[in-house]
Parts: sequence; structure tokens; C-alpha cells
Amino acid sequence: MRLDRDWLLAHIPHQGGMCLLDGIEDWDAQRIHCTASSHRAVDNPLRGHGQLGAACGIEYAAQAMAAHGGLLAKADSADPGKPRAGYLASVRAVELHVGRLDDIETDLTIEAEHLSGDDNTVLYGFSISAGGRVLLNGRAIVVLDAAKLGRPG
Repeated sequence: MRLDRDWLLAHIPHQGGMCLLDGIEDWDAQRIHCTASSHRAVDNPLRGHGQLGAACGIEYAAQAMAAHGGLLAKADSADPGKPRAGYLASVRAVELHVGRLDDIETDLTIEAEHLSGDDNTVLYGFSISAGGRVLLNGRAIVVLDAAKLGRPG
């Protein structure tokens, strides 16, 4: 079942132009598949010096991860309100296969896969592609409650 931008705006913390995704095409407990066309928008808030660098794709992936967390929280909760906000703590093994995204003519496909984690820290693998070509990929750690880090149990 496809979920649109209105669903995203209601379930992730990114609002207005900062919500970069157009919709969720598919998802399950381990993966999410989103699409976006905002990389071509001249008013994209991540653009600088007239272009959108490929590293900005990490934010697209982070928003897909946030949407996945929202979907999982909704599925697992009796209270389907907004999920708690997560923080991108680190990215690893990021490979940029292009220099920029704004010159990509087709929509972006953003995929994220939950690789491991617990109730506070989640490891995702991600890739962004267009027209069957991988543009960037890597892994990201999301922390759901930074205050819990470093505290004795």
C-alpha cells in the first residue's frame, strides 16, 4: 500500500520543504522503499551554490529511516501518535557514485534496511538510486533517545 506525502508530514518530524520524500512505495518490518523528486527542485533547502551535492542523499535516507520507524511504531503501538524523534548518530561506509543529485533527471528511489538494533539504537543500510543506477549507499546508526546513551542501566 502506497503512503503519500501527507502521511509523511503527519508521521515524521521533517515539515514543509524539509520533507524531501514524495511517498512510501512499499515497506515491511525490515525494509522501506520511498521515492522523491525534490532533488530537482530549485528551492530544495539542502541546495548550496546552485546544486545539490550527492552527500545530501544521506538526509533522504535518514527521512526514509524516520518513516520506517514511524510505521513500525504505529504497527506496534496502541497509541499511533507521532513516534519519538531519532537522531542520526553516524554514517559509515558511504560510497558516493555521483557528485551531485540535482542533475539526475528521474525520481530517486530510497531504500533502507533495518540491519540490527535494540529499543534505543538502530543500524540501517541504505541506498539511493535512479533509473536502476546506484547513486550512493552506506550504513547509518540512529539513536532514538540520546539521553539514555552513557547512562548506567
